[in-house]
Amino acid sequence: MSLLRTASLVAAANVLCDQLQQARDPGAAFDAIGAATLQALGPGLLTINAWHAGPAQIERLWSSHPSAYPIGGRKQKGDSPWRRHLLERGEVFVGEGDAALAEVFDDVQLIRALGCTAVVNVPLCCHSRVIGTFNYLADRSVWSPAEVAALRVMGALATPAVGDLLAVQR
Repeated sequence: MSLLRTASLVAAANVLCDQLQQARDPGAAFDAIGAATLQALGPGLLTINAWHAGPAQIERLWSSHPSAYPIGGRKQKGDSPWRRHLLERGEVFVGEGDAALAEVFDDVQLIRALGCTAVVNVPLCCHSRVIGTFNYLADRSVWSPAEVAALRVMGALATPAVGDLLAVQR
């Protein structure tokens, strides 16, 4: 990695850390994490969701495209390989290509309309339990290991804010 690229990443990390330290509510934290994610990985669809295991629902807490994916939207998540992988076992899901998206998302037409061809879903875990997901979709044929790692870190940064919102809902 070039010295200039390293300096740029360090500067961006410092800005994000400062913004998170000053965030007064989960929404401000999500805004900072969302901006940093899109700056680092480029244009795409980013959503941050809470997982309600009892009713088996995902609730959207933040969206980079609120007109297409509004905050507060909920989706029922029945039993599926995707649900078991991501929401029950807490494993990162990487989907690349149209077939992978169509297999797991019932709104694949909207995803395609936004120009997205691949997804990384990161489970947000607290005390060994999945409490949410951090989802980034973009135009990629293949995700690099560095991109997946960066998304896992961003998801980890979002986890406390998701936990705070869930605690308020209880």
